Amino acid sequence: MKRLVLAFLLVASPALAAPDAATIFAAASLSESFQDVAKELEKTGKHYRFNFAGSQQLAAQLEQGAPADVFASADELWMRYAKEHDLLEGDPRLFARNRLVVVTPKTNPGRVDRIADLARPGVKVLLGVENVPVGRYARQVLANLHLSRRVLANVVSQEENVKAIVTKIALGEADAGFVYASDVTPGVRGKLRRIAIPDDAEVIADYPIAVAKNAPHAEAARAFVDYLLTREGQAILVKHGFLPAEDARP
Repeated sequence: MKRLVLAFLLVASPALAAPDAATIFAAASLSESFQDVAKELEKTGKHYRFNFAGSQQLAAQLEQGAPADVFASADELWMRYAKEHDLLEGDPRLFARNRLVVVTPKTNPGRVDRIADLARPGVKVLLGVENVPVGRYARQVLANLHLSRRVLANVVSQEENVKAIVTKIALGEADAGFVYASDVTPGVRGKLRRIAIPDDAEVIADYPIAVAKNAPHAEAARAFVDYLLTREGQAILVKHGFLPAEDARP
């Protein structure tokens, strides 16, 4: 548990944001989009700082008492965990969805051109750990394709968050990995190849958000959550590769 608390301190303790900034705990896949949302809300005088990590790490930090104003998860499971442990104020709201894709280095050293190639002996595969949303979703995809046993035998590393998978694939440290479509950002697009998952095997990730219990900056927290469900907030998320929320306001 010490490592989880330290991860929070490394992100949030330097006072880079305004002293009255609200703290957003958010899944790593939301890094770029949420920072763009914060820039828009700064125009209204509200300020935010972020703790980006795996959803399971964030839920553990909340449970340990780490101060937060908002929790945004990459799946329903860890949001439900937070709700059941009385870590939230009110009910969570779905604000975005996401698709999984497989990425390879641009040079494609493993000759991975389709999902079935991940099962070929010798291919080096990266997955998220099983309790991180991207890891669980990837395992569901493999089960849907009846490839679980052979692909899991090729896994060379399991990562705590999706950004670690993106970074390692971009650096050529493995042949392929499962990430979210939104993680193929302009900054890494030139270093990656993207392989779509067949529609009949795809798993859509739901992203819920909620104000944290006893949020120190409750007004700013509610403003952030509300903005995500406006047309403008949804447009930012879509620009970053997310699918819109079903209950977003027009």
